Amino acid sequence: MLRDVSLQIAQGECVALLGANGAGKTTLLRTMATLSRPTRGTVFAFGVDAWQERQAVRSRLGVVAHQPWLYPELTCRENLRFFGTMFQLERLEERVEATLEHVGLGARLDDAAGTLSRGLLQRLNLARAVLHEPDVLLFDEPDTGLDAAGREVLARMVDEHVRAGGSAVVTTHALDLALDLATRVVVVSAGSIVVDANRTDVTRGDVEAAIAGVGG
Repeated sequence: MLRDVSLQIAQGECVALLGANGAGKTTLLRTMATLSRPTRGTVFAFGVDAWQERQAVRSRLGVVAHQPWLYPELTCRENLRFFGTMFQLERLEERVEATLEHVGLGARLDDAAGTLSRGLLQRLNLARAVLHEPDVLLFDEPDTGLDAAGREVLARMVDEHVRAGGSAVVTTHALDLALDLATRVVVVSAGSIVVDANRTDVTRGDVEAAIAGVGG
């Protein structure tokens, strides 16, 4: 349960959303993604009420949740083609192949998603999330199953997105990855935000203490 959370995400920033298990990170991210409706309060995105205009808002979000939202019987190419068709993307085949190449799946275009390892499946999940060139990335533990090379792909994707003027919110238990990616750090504890600071203003020790509930 979230408690009086107020959070604004600016263009061109990457927010590392951190906290212990059960702190409220996933609930907050799902609310921002219009996957969970808040019982109180409002989510605004791109100048509109995100819940009332959720279809328009969702078209501008790239979401990685705990569910991969992929079809195991379809190939990598077919999975992205399906989602690209939903977004009515132009130059779809070109974008599908370029995106799969970008995440290191260029050689697996026509392999069924169900035959991929956990790490490669997560790369395909990342490709699905960015195919339509969203304005905001909302990534809930996107490094799950990724090896070192996969984490490099993830870090590059987020960095390129933010440098191009997009925004990102990333939750992960990999603190080194989070702090490397972040321009801003937000720590949630018991459903409330206990730290909200520029990355340069907090140390790893500060973040670890906040996650553990030490100090205050």
